[in-house]
Amino acid sequence: MAEYSKIAKGHITVSGGVTPVYLPFRPTSVKWWNLTAYTTPTATYVAKGYWDVSMGEGAATYETVTTSTLALVPAFSATGGITTYAAGMMLQFGPQQQVIGATAANPIVFNVTAHGYVVGDTVMFQGLYQSSTTGMPQICRMPFVISAVGDADHFSVVWPGAGSNYTALSGSPAGAYVKKVLYPFLYAPGVCFIEAITTGTTTTVVTTAAHSFVVGQEVAFRVPNEWGTTQLNSLPNNLIPGSPMYGYVVSVTNATTFVVNINSTGYTAFTTNQTVAAIKAGLSFAQVLAVGDINTGGVQISAGSNLYPSPVVNGVSTINGPAIQGSFVNNTRQGFSFGSTVAGVASQVIYYEAVFADYSVN
Repeated sequence: MAEYSKIAKGHITVSGGVTPVYLPFRPTSVKWWNLTAYTTPTATYVAKGYWDVSMGEGAATYETVTTSTLALVPAFSATGGITTYAAGMMLQFGPQQQVIGATAANPIVFNVTAHGYVVGDTVMFQGLYQSSTTGMPQICRMPFVISAVGDADHFSVVWPGAGSNYTALSGSPAGAYVKKVLYPFLYAPGVCFIEAITTGTTTTVVTTAAHSFVVGQEVAFRVPNEWGTTQLNSLPNNLIPGSPMYGYVVSVTNATTFVVNINSTGYTAFTTNQTVAAIKAGLSFAQVLAVGDINTGGVQISAGSNLYPSPVVNGVSTINGPAIQGSFVNNTRQGFSFGSTVAGVASQVIYYEAVFADYSVN
């Protein structure tokens, strides 16, 4: 080790797919021990392993529990091992996968061969035309959190796909694809796409992906005419000309649902039953976004507060120092991921030690 080397250690419960570990650096070596494989020895479990940057991204040396004697057998793989990452200023995506079919229902169930996704992953769609005038391209270009995984070839996202303007997909339509958003929260809370709005003395909003809002958050709405509830829009404010109309989050139901203090009684109902023709004409989406002074819900930024030394987004610490005044937090992430070869069974507990060495000899 040299003077400026960095070391991080901890443990994580893997998802069974690609499981990221968030760190304030990209490691040059990683070693790990699978506590589950030692406490409950099971054939095919990877008990321990090692990766060095000189092996290449995705590689790993490891030891696997054998079927009969439960001995450890050494192995090497060039894929499915350890991969480092650093999220940049733009969204990055996983491989493009063909959509074989999809139900016209809520939730929409997609058929994608060996998709590799898990609940909580964020995905985006493109194409989704069954014909030139039918299908469900209305949901393309919006991020969706996966709400359920039926099996290796099926997953679901929540959206009212049973509307009269939506048509089920079948036969692997040309140009119909899905991609995973690798690092979906580069800024938090970001701009959210709206899936549903319930009007009343307060207003309940459901988003297609995690909103990251907190109680006290100040928000603004952008609802094009086609979506109905345009009275929520921040501009214009008919009561105070020149002053935008904002709302405040009064409760957070879950990662995709929150309530604002806007009395929307009598407002036009929100509708997702958009036409395919509207998409071709350049339909814009309904959105909600953070505004105002600070993304803390009024929490003081100081030693001991929730945002010191760095903000936490969706349960994960960011790599920032103390938050600055502003409605968004820079949530750029870096670290490494366990791949499916070395951590392919969900719920295994893995202890790791990751090192960034500022000096090495090949």
